[in-house]
Amino acid sequence: MKIALLRQAPLSMLLLPVVLPLPLYAADASNTMVVSAAPAASGLSELDTPAAVSVVSGDDMRQAAPRVNLSENLSSVPGLQIQNRQNYAQDLQLSVRGFGSRSTFGVRGIRIYVDGIPATMPDGQGQTSNVDIGSIDHIEVLRGPFSALYGNSSGGVINIDTQTGQQPTTLEAGTWFGSYGSWRNSLKVSGATGDGTHAGDVNYTVSTSRFTTHGYRDHSGAEKNLANAKLGVRLDDASTLTLLFNSVHVKADDPGGLTPDMWRADPHQVASNVSIYNARKTVDQTQVGLHYVRQMGENDDLSVMMYAGIRETTQYQSLPASSQSSAAHPGGVIDLTRHYQGIDTRWTHRDTLFSIPVSFTGGVDYETMMERRKGYLNFSNNGTSTDYGVMGDMRRNERNLMWNLDPYLQTSWQLTNKLSLDAGLRYSSVYFDSNDYYITTGNGDDSGSTSYHRWLPAAALKYAFDDSWNAYLSAGRGFETPTINELAYRSGGVSGLNINLKPATSDTIELGTKKRIGNGLISAAVFQTDTQNEIVTDTSSNGRSTYKNAGQTRRRGLELGLDQQFAYDWRLKAAWTLLDARYRTNACGTANCDGNRIPGIARSMAYAGLEYAPEQGWYGGAEIRYMSDIAANDANSVKAPAYSITSLNTGYKWLLNNWTLDMFGRVDNLFDRNYIGSVIVNESNSRYYEPAPGRNYSVGLTVTYAFQ
Repeated sequence: MKIALLRQAPLSMLLLPVVLPLPLYAADASNTMVVSAAPAASGLSELDTPAAVSVVSGDDMRQAAPRVNLSENLSSVPGLQIQNRQNYAQDLQLSVRGFGSRSTFGVRGIRIYVDGIPATMPDGQGQTSNVDIGSIDHIEVLRGPFSALYGNSSGGVINIDTQTGQQPTTLEAGTWFGSYGSWRNSLKVSGATGDGTHAGDVNYTVSTSRFTTHGYRDHSGAEKNLANAKLGVRLDDASTLTLLFNSVHVKADDPGGLTPDMWRADPHQVASNVSIYNARKTVDQTQVGLHYVRQMGENDDLSVMMYAGIRETTQYQSLPASSQSSAAHPGGVIDLTRHYQGIDTRWTHRDTLFSIPVSFTGGVDYETMMERRKGYLNFSNNGTSTDYGVMGDMRRNERNLMWNLDPYLQTSWQLTNKLSLDAGLRYSSVYFDSNDYYITTGNGDDSGSTSYHRWLPAAALKYAFDDSWNAYLSAGRGFETPTINELAYRSGGVSGLNINLKPATSDTIELGTKKRIGNGLISAAVFQTDTQNEIVTDTSSNGRSTYKNAGQTRRRGLELGLDQQFAYDWRLKAAWTLLDARYRTNACGTANCDGNRIPGIARSMAYAGLEYAPEQGWYGGAEIRYMSDIAANDANSVKAPAYSITSLNTGYKWLLNNWTLDMFGRVDNLFDRNYIGSVIVNESNSRYYEPAPGRNYSVGLTVTYAFQ
């Protein structure tokens, strides 16, 4: 797990600003230090960051893995609940300290960045489908109060950086085949001219992959084509320019959820209306970015990140035709086109004040998204017969616009040799405006607008007992607005926007400690988060959800993590999360939910993994994951049972001159447990459960050639 880190600023300072590059990790080898869970005698690490942060290397993500989903090798991160729905129409279910658990599709409550470009829109809605695991350099998961400094949707931050090309030029081809007709083929080329220190030096990494599957469940097939490119140029001695490109196409069937009785009878099945209406989704996204970094002097840096993209989504839901009879109903087919763009500009200055080393970072982040949302009936009637699962008459047509303009400032002070202070402040302003173009009898003008504004402070004190052990105390305020999808529908089938939905505000305090033990790191953190107006699922039916504010909630938790290397080729990773997340007011209407668990959140998660990984020859590993029961509704009357699953892998790596061949095999869910992979919170038809596969197998082969 080795990463290059900018020498000039502590990791905490680079984590805090809105857009994570200046990249957290720079390509200039002459100005970097090596960082790992077991750092060298000199160098910065996760140890020095006054926040709960975990770093997972790209090599760890790819080790004996399918390289399809982020959920494959992130279970060792404390506080992160990441689950594969076995439903590529709805993306992964991902939450940090319980934030994001309400999501029935995509990612909410968490900011995601890929090479500095937000994979989270200005409204807080994010997705992971454009992440190419084959080209990941490292992933950082930031939890706790400092997440607030990224603005809207700040339950946590996930930053993904892809590889920067270097000499020699390498060509890599990979293939993987698994159960349920699943396979992936991939190709990657990377290289550089020069060492990156001279004007005109260029580096590049280009990758592409194709994944298809029949799916574990009926009606759950999918295909995904992905391309990613990163081109860097050193313009002169003081500046670099990086061009980023990403494109993804996803076509997936949507199996929906099952009732507890249906799951027990046959976890492979789907509800009858899913097949009748051929529930499915198609997504096409293309984006480009340009990142300019300039060292203005010995103590000053300028960073400018610009990006733009388009995302087109067509989703056929399994809503019954009878429920669409009202003139105000928006239909069972959703057709979205989203244009998004943004620019983040920031300045960093390092100096001394009263003989105290100090640094300041100030900047402005502007993001905007324009959405054209159309709705259609999911059936067509020609007078003599009815066709289901096709695009029928239009029932909705509107233009939605959401944008934010956020100035921010942060500072870091090394008060003494042992005591440091990090602090930051962001003023987040999010604006929403909708123009309704579908106005008919029984469906009036539903245009509307609103805005949200919050000051977001965060601060941390860190005390270093010695070079290998420290403790920190941090606090901050987070802010989460409703997404456009959460504003799109009102409960009870009433037309119009859910404009009365309020933003959630969270206050967090955290106490943590980290200790380096030999070639390893152990960390612990306890925290409490109190939230006002938490946004939770009101109803969810046939793929469509509505949302409401839940008043007050509280999360209390403990996170423990261990990453220990021993005997050179052996490595042990372990994590345990205890999270008590509860309503503090009634969120159930007539029933009383005060004191109930917030649905979708596990009270306890545990992970242990042991691997033997020499540079070449035989390697292998074993891991076990535990997840406690998860409440599926506000009343806590239905819960997905607790489970433990075990996985094994083994492989052989050959190093032959310029060739590297890596062949592996793995078995997941070794003991064939029947368990629920994820839940659909408050599903109105009681189809809460999304089942996970039983015992399944896969094999893979990667061949790499270095042109030396």
